[in-house]
Parts: sequence; structure tokens; C-alpha cells
Amino acid sequence: MKIGILADRNGWHVEVLAKALTRRGCRADFLPITRLVARVPGGPLVTVIGQPLDSYDALLIRTIPEGSLEQIIFRMNALHRLEAAGVRIVNRPSPLERTVDKYYTSSLLASRGLPTPRTVVAEGFDEAMEAFRELGDVVVKPLFGAGGRGMVRISDADVAYRVLRALVLTRSIFYVQEFVPHGDYDLRGLVVGDRVVAAMRRRSDGWRHNVSQGAQPEPIVMDEEATRLCLEASRLLETDYAGIDLLKTDKGYTVVEVNSIPGWSGLQRTTEIDLAQEIADHLLSLLERRPA
Repeated sequence: MKIGILADRNGWHVEVLAKALTRRGCRADFLPITRLVARVPGGPLVTVIGQPLDSYDALLIRTIPEGSLEQIIFRMNALHRLEAAGVRIVNRPSPLERTVDKYYTSSLLASRGLPTPRTVVAEGFDEAMEAFRELGDVVVKPLFGAGGRGMVRISDADVAYRVLRALVLTRSIFYVQEFVPHGDYDLRGLVVGDRVVAAMRRRSDGWRHNVSQGAQPEPIVMDEEATRLCLEASRLLETDYAGIDLLKTDKGYTVVEVNSIPGWSGLQRTTEIDLAQEIADHLLSLLERRPA
């Protein structure tokens, strides 16, 4: 098997995935996703530094870095074309698109009846201010974003006015979500296939609980309800693997994030399970089951 790992750089996640695939007898190549070249018509469909991507048995998407609208659309459309040509992609382009857009994720979760915070998404400043007045204590998030970067909690009307006015200058979409009281931690479950293979509690002094923002990871075994929500969210968004973030409230759990390109360095510190190997083994099981 020849597996390509697409990412913006050859970092820790790429290295541990490559080692896991190599242990299974695969050739694993790092392929910088910012070096895509497509040819129409004729020639290799899409290449990276001269390597035809349709020659790989599968492509594992590790990162899709920030870029212009044109860059992001081109990268995603190239993945769609490769999938149409028969290349197995993990995660597939459609789940990537569903989860990178927080509005799309929230609306799909709500449509299936999964608990998720009340959210208003708007283009206009006036509608965003009305959403703040309606929800009261809110978290304003970038529509596209990860790692807790760019999120602001607002409960004061003057602060809301200044923050939302500043976002007008960058022509941002306003993603305004009610703040959910939940104590000093959240939960992250890593779903691979149809299992939650590992989970952690992330504790912090503030309201953000990302390990990259300083939260402390602790090992946990998720209870039946949390496990069910993680698996339902993953199935709904059709991910092969995903990080699902939950908050526990006095009314039960609520799903706040679904990440289809999750990091797991913090989670790996809490478990003896080789998480990269779990992902690699699942990818190879998908290839073994595909029709000849």
C-alpha cells in the first residue's frame, strides 16, 4: 500500500502517522498540500512536487492550512476530483466541508436533534447585535477556526458593540453562540470508525479548554450518554475519525465542536493507546473492504 499524508508541514502528527503506517508495511509519503498542481485535460490529475496523487491507494488529510478563498476552494475541489477518480481520502472532502464551517456543523447537529448551544449566524452588524441582546452571555467565534483561537466571550453591550464593529472591517460572518455554564472543564472524545478509542477531560482556569491554550488534559472513560453523542455526531457528519467536544451541564451533555482534522498530542499524553496506530489501522481496514 502507498499512502500519502497531506499537510502544510512535516510535523509530529505526520511523523507518528507515517511510523504507524510503516509498521503495517505501507509506504507513507508526506505531501505538502500547498504544492498542488492540477492539469486539464490529460496528464496526471493532481500532483504534488511531481508525485501523481491518483497513484496513491489513499490520502490522509492532516491539515488544510489557512489561505485565500481561491486557495481553499482549489484545495477542496482537487480533493473532490481525486475522490471521483477512485482515491480513498480520509477524511473525505464532504465531511471536511461540513465540519470546517461551524454554521454547517451546528445546523446539522440541531437538525438531527443532537443537543448543541443556541447559535445565530449573520452577515449584518445589526442582526449580530440583536443576537447578543437575545442570548445575553455569548461566545463569538470565527466561522472557520480551530484551537480556540479568535474566540471572545461577551456579556457587556458596549464590549459587544466594539467587538462586532471590529469584525465588520474584516467582512467576517458573525457566529454568535450562547455561553453554556459548565464548570472548569470540557470533554474531548476521539472517534475512529465506530468507536470512541480514547477520551480526556480538559481543565482550565478560564472558559476555554483547548490544550493549545494551556488546559490540562486528564484521562477519562466516557459514560454511555457521552459516548452515544460522540458516535451519533460522527455518523451524522460521516467522518472516518473525528474529535468531538462536549460540555456537561445540569441538563446533560451538549455538543459544541466536531473536528474532522483533530490533533491528539494532548490526548496521547493521557493514554497508552497508540492513537496514530488506531487511525492508520482504520484507514487500512477501509481499503481492505473496498470493492476490487
